[in-house]
Amino acid sequence: MIYALYGFLVGLFIPYAARRFAKFMPATPGYALWQLLRREKKSCGGKINASLVYTRLRRQFYYRSVMSGLITMAVTFAAYEQWGALHLGWRLAYVWILLLLAEIDYRTLLLPDILTVPLLILGFAVSVFGVGFVGAEMSALGAVTGYVLPVAASLALVWKNKDAFGGGDIKLLAAAGAWLGIELLLYVIIGSAVLFMIYALVRRRRSGAYGPAIALSAIMIALYFF
Repeated sequence: MIYALYGFLVGLFIPYAARRFAKFMPATPGYALWQLLRREKKSCGGKINASLVYTRLRRQFYYRSVMSGLITMAVTFAAYEQWGALHLGWRLAYVWILLLLAEIDYRTLLLPDILTVPLLILGFAVSVFGVGFVGAEMSALGAVTGYVLPVAASLALVWKNKDAFGGGDIKLLAAAGAWLGIELLLYVIIGSAVLFMIYALVRRRRSGAYGPAIALSAIMIALYFF
């Protein structure tokens, strides 16, 4: 149950972190990191009213944070039940970063390099050291495929929709490939298409953030196959 508690605490933080990203995106990785870690201030008559800031944030994000915490707790507990405690910390980093990216993209329609690139590097690193889901060779092939396939699809669809795939979506697919390998990456791509289609039908929209569909599909595929 301790892992479920960790997941709940991480989930509580996700909407706040996504809100901070929404205030300064797009940005270079260095500027994004500085803005994320910088203490948020609000002036009131020339003085910082910390109580007012806290009250406003609590009122605005209380329910979303609690819901995020419960969802992250459930996913974290499922990860523990499926993967066990061995090397779980690295794999939870994969899950938690994907959930954060899903929230950020939903709010901003952007996937920051400060998260997608380290996720890709971490996926290859854990594969090299044997604590990930796949071996180093499959990780490298998955990362390359995750980059090449959407780029090729974008070239094929550019005549109809120049924004078929965003740069962030491509990097997120490459990161998923680095964690899951080339074979399961294809399942992620299919799963994300199905999830986004369901979202589009329910919301009656033809466009929207595609990152959440990729992130959720990558989590579900990892939980199912490993």
